[in-house]
Amino acid sequence: MLLLGTSVFSQEDLLAKEYVKNGEFEKALIAYQELYNKSANNNNYFLELVKTHQQLEQLDQAEALIISQINRINYPALYVELGYNYQLKQNTEQATQNYTKAIESVATNPNYAYSVGKFFENRSLLDQAIATYLKATELKPSLNFNIQLARIYGEQGNVEKMFESYLQFINTNNSYVSTIKRAMSDFITEDADNENNAILRGILLKNIQQTPNLLWNELLSWLFIQQKDYKKAFAQEKAIFNRQPESLNRIEELAFIAMNDTDYEAAKTIFTYLAETAQNPDVQIGAHYNLLQIDLKTQTNITAIEATYLELFNTFGTSIQTLKLQIAYAHFLAFYKQDPKAGTQFLKQSLELPLSPLEEGQVKLALGDILVLQEKFNEALIYFTQIQRNLKNSTLAQEARFKVAQTSYYKGDFKWAESQLKVLKSSTSQLIANDALDLMLLITDNKFEDSTQAALKLYAKADLMAFQNKPLEAIKLLNTILENYKGQSIEDQALYKQAKLYENNKDFEKAITNYQRIIANFKEDILADDAYFSLAQIYEKHLNDPATAKSYYEQIIFNHQDSIYFVEARKRFRLLRGDNVN
Repeated sequence: MLLLGTSVFSQEDLLAKEYVKNGEFEKALIAYQELYNKSANNNNYFLELVKTHQQLEQLDQAEALIISQINRINYPALYVELGYNYQLKQNTEQATQNYTKAIESVATNPNYAYSVGKFFENRSLLDQAIATYLKATELKPSLNFNIQLARIYGEQGNVEKMFESYLQFINTNNSYVSTIKRAMSDFITEDADNENNAILRGILLKNIQQTPNLLWNELLSWLFIQQKDYKKAFAQEKAIFNRQPESLNRIEELAFIAMNDTDYEAAKTIFTYLAETAQNPDVQIGAHYNLLQIDLKTQTNITAIEATYLELFNTFGTSIQTLKLQIAYAHFLAFYKQDPKAGTQFLKQSLELPLSPLEEGQVKLALGDILVLQEKFNEALIYFTQIQRNLKNSTLAQEARFKVAQTSYYKGDFKWAESQLKVLKSSTSQLIANDALDLMLLITDNKFEDSTQAALKLYAKADLMAFQNKPLEAIKLLNTILENYKGQSIEDQALYKQAKLYENNKDFEKAITNYQRIIANFKEDILADDAYFSLAQIYEKHLNDPATAKSYYEQIIFNHQDSIYFVEARKRFRLLRGDNVN
């Protein structure tokens, strides 16, 4: 019977809410009156009944109802409702008197501030809500209304007081740091000169000077990361580590953030510090590994890079501990020094170490890549297949299956490649699944163009050259496709692939020309949004032309809402326009 009664109440409540939602206030009034009659102590039903009277401009009835409730129960927040009802009746004096009564009730019991303040907030009486919370805190300092105050100050546009309230809150509730960071991120941007950024930076610097606390350094580091000022963030992280030298994890994480954002100068500075400061050999080796990856992207001195590898092996040895470094060195020998034989021999020595099945699979994957580089496809397929067999259902096995498909594609066996890619479309790794889908679409869209599949074979050859680190040869072969197969479905793919190679070579003008050709001639095809996004990125990040970048982001926002770039394009567009974006 109790459950049945609860169910009936729930249905009646939902019906009343539906009436309000549809603007049927007469029906809502009857529904809430019945609910209130059955459950007079239910504050929600009472308040909804009052609001419904107000919607129907039955202000005298609402007033009588509130006064009756005040006489019946001791609940000071009701004076807010009574005052608001007087405000609706244009009786400002009576409204003010009741608001004052509600605030003054906090003097008898500061805990009343929770309900009184909330009632003021619900009626958008923000100044009165602030007065309530401040009065309660003054009378009982152990109460913490900073989160409520911060929210109100934010609504009022008083950003400085909002930041101060948030910081005061987490100063005594540091388990909420992540939550407060998310809240504050709505008010700052990547622009270090943004007014709100400057306000938060100033407050944090002042706090560091006046009340030293590593929390302020942590938040200042977080602010600098939002602004992509990674070196300034690093200065704060070092200050934290110097006072609490338990772990370098935060500094290591910052190094990866900088590297992933292609700020190689800052990343190199941070990884160098890790290599010199860490006591743990794994952290040292990892830092050196990443420094070498940066060098490969930013330097052309192959001899110096090889000397660094050999020096590291001399220091740390060629054990399981340096396996990742060994795999990277073999890749360097094959793809950068153009000595695949040396790379293969080095990895075969690594295979003699007491490796786990996963570690063995990682070495064999690298060996397979070097064999593909040499166009020894069948031998590469043996290694990739072994990984699949020995590490079933692992991410590495899925990566090996993709390598099987990719290798088959390189050698022109499109049917087998396609069968492998169909399986990988549902890979647990989103990256592998996306790569598999892209390659499968390339094959299916172009395999029936002609019986010999000549254009697709040429494209696969150019793709292989790009994999072999031969960009100029790949660009030249793609030109052959563009000259001989104009108007065929492979043309936009060739233009896009060539544009990416131009980008990698910093030849942005040629890349722009290719992307514009895709937009002009293949506006309805699947690469149009890719071209718009790539153009926007070039103009924003390399040519310092935000206005043009914004126009290309805008094309995705208005014409390609289903694009995988839509969310990022909208974010970049708003940032370039000067909006505050989370």
